[in-house]
Amino acid sequence: MSSNTSAPATAPSVASGAASGAPDHSSRRWWTLSVVALAQLMVVLDSTVVNIALPAAQADLGFSDADRQWVITAYSLAFGSLLLLGGRLSDLMGRKRTFIIGLIGFAVASALGGAADTFGLLVGARALQGAFGALLAPTALAVLTTTFTIPKERARAFGVFGAIAGAGGAVGLLLGGVLTENFNWRWNLYINVFIAIIAVIGAMIFVVNAKRVGPRPKLDVPGTILVSAALFSLVYGFSNAESDGWDSPLTWGYLAASAILLVVFVLWQMRAKHPLLPLSIVLDRNRGAAYSSVLIAGAGMFGIFLFVTYYLQASLGYSPIQTGLSFLPMIAMLVLAAQLSTNIFVPRFGPKIMVPFGMALGAIGMVYLTHLGLDSTYAADVLPPLLILGFAMGSIMPASMQTATLGVDREFAGVASAMVNTSQQVGGSIGTALLNTLAATAAADYLAAHLPTTASVAAEAAVHSYAVAYWWGAGFFAFGAILSALLFKRRAHSALSSNHTPVATDAEPVLAH
Repeated sequence: MSSNTSAPATAPSVASGAASGAPDHSSRRWWTLSVVALAQLMVVLDSTVVNIALPAAQADLGFSDADRQWVITAYSLAFGSLLLLGGRLSDLMGRKRTFIIGLIGFAVASALGGAADTFGLLVGARALQGAFGALLAPTALAVLTTTFTIPKERARAFGVFGAIAGAGGAVGLLLGGVLTENFNWRWNLYINVFIAIIAVIGAMIFVVNAKRVGPRPKLDVPGTILVSAALFSLVYGFSNAESDGWDSPLTWGYLAASAILLVVFVLWQMRAKHPLLPLSIVLDRNRGAAYSSVLIAGAGMFGIFLFVTYYLQASLGYSPIQTGLSFLPMIAMLVLAAQLSTNIFVPRFGPKIMVPFGMALGAIGMVYLTHLGLDSTYAADVLPPLLILGFAMGSIMPASMQTATLGVDREFAGVASAMVNTSQQVGGSIGTALLNTLAATAAADYLAAHLPTTASVAAEAAVHSYAVAYWWGAGFFAFGAILSALLFKRRAHSALSSNHTPVATDAEPVLAH
């Protein structure tokens, strides 16, 4: 991923500068970050921007409540199941080429979805979005990983990237509200076309296209099929639990199939000549801790966006735009925390301190949210926990993402980056299914205990159900604090802050990026 030293006088650095033009190489890197950040924002916000548009799309196209979930599920199934394949393809095809293909494909799929005149076309377009998103997301992170090798610059770049990864969902809520209220639900999809055009132009100009100097690696086809099927079953199992409940045989059938396929995949990777995911990547203690932290934070974070959005709109009567604006202070705090974390705190304290600290803050913020009621106000009751949670995510995500890709051979930077996105996607799927189920059960139990069911009782039941979800979210973060404190190595931050990385220089120029 990075060379043995980041000093400008080393041979790898000189070669890199020669390939891209030494005079403007430094500025080129920061323009590359802008392009990558734009692409990442497009992928992340798309997971929530469509949620705001869903009621309007349903009224326009006339599909049922039972079918509504497929507009969301089609995207998550394709995205979640193809992430590792997308990451490996970026290793094999070259970063720049894969990045541009992903951008163009995502834009075309978005245009198809925006122009959809039937439910089937909309769902198909969303699945196509997910497939190209699975190609784009890990490639974007891999481009960042292979572009920024100087520790201080790398920290700053991952601070920006981590902030976008954490805040993209809230940005999607705000953008979705503005577009749906002032234009049309279709613009929630069309907007990606304009973002992608800017990103493609930027990628063609600024993303470096290094030449391949080593032998062409081969794709692990059996491993790809096994892990794609396993991730599809995992995401579908949790999605089915959300819609049909945990007592559904289909839910447990898919989850069991996922577990079996994952075991077979691991066994195959142990003997494959060209493994899709070398087990050394995930078995490294620090990277394993980073991946698990991203997964747990993703599961806990989902409760913030989902249930706070429900609460603001259904309980307090906020409009979609007001709801989106309500998350802006959290985004600002997240960005601030991400910059402080990557530039000051992580180099000094390391992920072993910063990630558990962020997790503990997340647990505090979620517990704070449990006190919300029908008479709560935004300034006194909603804003403080959102600020706490923003600082929490800004402490967790950049440090985890940076550690997850640190020290990986450049040949596997794409698939290592894909594991970050896979962890976040699986965490979101778990959060969706588990928290929704727990909240629905809590609401039903509350109504049964407070008969007769009046409008006020129903409103109280909803708030009670959100509080149950927040308590479980706090539990996720608390578990993450303990796990990350135990797993991260005590001196892990030295690799993030020193001028040396564990990657051998002779392994660096294997593939295009």
